[in-house]
Amino acid sequence: MTVTLRVVLDQLVAPTSNDLAEASASLAQALVDTAPRGCDVAAIVPAPGLSDDVGVTGLTSETRLSVRRRELAASWQLGVAPGIGKGLIHSPTALAPLVRHDRVNETHQIVVTLWDLRAWETPDELPTAETLGSRALLSRIAKHADAVIVPTHAMAERLGQVAKNKLVQKVRVIGGAPAAGLRVPTDAVGRLRALDLPPSFVAAAGGAAASDALGDAFAAIVAAGWDGDVVVLDVPEGEEPAVADVAAAAGLAQSRVHARGFLDRWDRAAVLSHARAFVAACGRTDWPWRAVDALALGVPIAALDTPVHREVLADAAAFAVADELGDAVARALGDDADRLRVLAGDRAKGFAWEACADRVWALHAEL
Repeated sequence: MTVTLRVVLDQLVAPTSNDLAEASASLAQALVDTAPRGCDVAAIVPAPGLSDDVGVTGLTSETRLSVRRRELAASWQLGVAPGIGKGLIHSPTALAPLVRHDRVNETHQIVVTLWDLRAWETPDELPTAETLGSRALLSRIAKHADAVIVPTHAMAERLGQVAKNKLVQKVRVIGGAPAAGLRVPTDAVGRLRALDLPPSFVAAAGGAAASDALGDAFAAIVAAGWDGDVVVLDVPEGEEPAVADVAAAAGLAQSRVHARGFLDRWDRAAVLSHARAFVAACGRTDWPWRAVDALALGVPIAALDTPVHREVLADAAAFAVADELGDAVARALGDDADRLRVLAGDRAKGFAWEACADRVWALHAEL
């Protein structure tokens, strides 16, 4: 008898986050590649279903629902999930058909994943509908999920505070990884030229939101004495002028700051591979997507000293509190640069989607 693990892949049909879409595709492929004997992987998706170029091969079937993602999210937040059926269900995000079920007698499991807690930590920076939707999902997760995956122990502790310890017995820690296949492309120089970026710079990531802490990153870069260019990744569309203003307030000439939106893994790898250092100044409990990319590409990292950064980056970063982050940037650019490159490469070996998939399979077997 074949056991099928069905993975919710709404992000591959109508992505709300490019990082979640990459993570969903990478994990789904790793689950296919590491499936134990007698097991396979299928998909649950909203209309219109997966396209041919989705990037995941080996899925055995597709449960295509009759509604699009927006309507699907609204109904699942209310606990309305017709047409799903029973079995093992895994969601790489918080969105899942969370309904009352009998795990023991019906062999029906539902596991979800939380990558950030922004709806609780910085709700004023999100649309009201997104905040309310996230909180509604957490309420259903507490009632009906069989397990909740978070990427760090720091997030597990924070989630316990947010959920008032209602999820303590359900939480499992399984980290993320860089996008599958992330590596420096052979045409990196050409990609950099196409993006109109200089050949050398310090990199950061985020937008104008206060919690992204770009102001702290820029101030640290200035304090470190860096007089070259600065490239900012993941700038939300339309926030480029605001990012330039933040840079100017920190003492950086706007002409030196290059704001770019989300880049695909090849462009992202090309850009980060040319960074002299990466500055991770955000203090939220999120999984640090770009810092992990920087690890994988051997980039020296200067990071705000937070539980998440300590746990994920370990000794592969120069740490400092916010007021002293400039010293960390100076170390990453100077005497510690070569050491941090080597440590980054070593630390990156601990993050792979195949290892994550093995732990997901083990979790479902445990349940």
